[in-house]
Amino acid sequence: MKTILLVEDDANLADGLVMNLEAEGYQVMHVDDGHRALDAWNDGNIDLILLDIMLPGMDGLSVCKQLRAQGETVPILFLTARGQADERIEGLIAGGDDYITKPFVLRELLTRVAGIFRRQAWLAESERQTGGEYQFDGRHINFRTFEAEGPGGKFALTRRECMVAKYLIERPGQVVGRDQLLDAVWGYRAFPTNRTIDNFVLKLRKIFEDDQRNPIYFETIRGVGYRFWGPRVNPVSGV
Repeated sequence: MKTILLVEDDANLADGLVMNLEAEGYQVMHVDDGHRALDAWNDGNIDLILLDIMLPGMDGLSVCKQLRAQGETVPILFLTARGQADERIEGLIAGGDDYITKPFVLRELLTRVAGIFRRQAWLAESERQTGGEYQFDGRHINFRTFEAEGPGGKFALTRRECMVAKYLIERPGQVVGRDQLLDAVWGYRAFPTNRTIDNFVLKLRKIFEDDQRNPIYFETIRGVGYRFWGPRVNPVSGV
């Protein structure tokens, strides 16, 4: 049974979410502010956090940033108010796995939750099959620990950054459309702006490229998507 931590200060909304998530077979813990969220996380055994951005005491973005700074990789789905576009983008870049805008349809939220667990299982199974580590031209990425190293130094990756890199690396030389990548990694074909997904690719370039302005590994195909130049790839195992 998966355990979900719900961090939401609207008592009526929280009660409804707890009831419906439990009906789907999840175990749910509910807290109503950011500090209690961190305490609940430290108690252990949390598989997913549903995290409101606007919280008393400590907001959801700060909770996410603190967890990621500690190296925690638990999936986080942000619950955001309409009009918080900047916060949604910041949250995803900071390490959030997804977001849903209030008011939302319950079925959509349940679908997002199931999608996060499904893609988490895909990443874990792929790691088991390949060993989860890849090298190319002296660069290294570890999909188990979310760590990477290249000319830009050593970096901690978010789960999404790992998934974007993995999806492209597994398709060397192929042009991957934005919709294809969004559907595979995020599970739906809607996103705030193209600039947001470009930021994930820019992070990979910062780590792996000698010259970020003239990339030779992670290429943008204008108006289409991205391409990873596979002939340069030599995996430690797999791919």
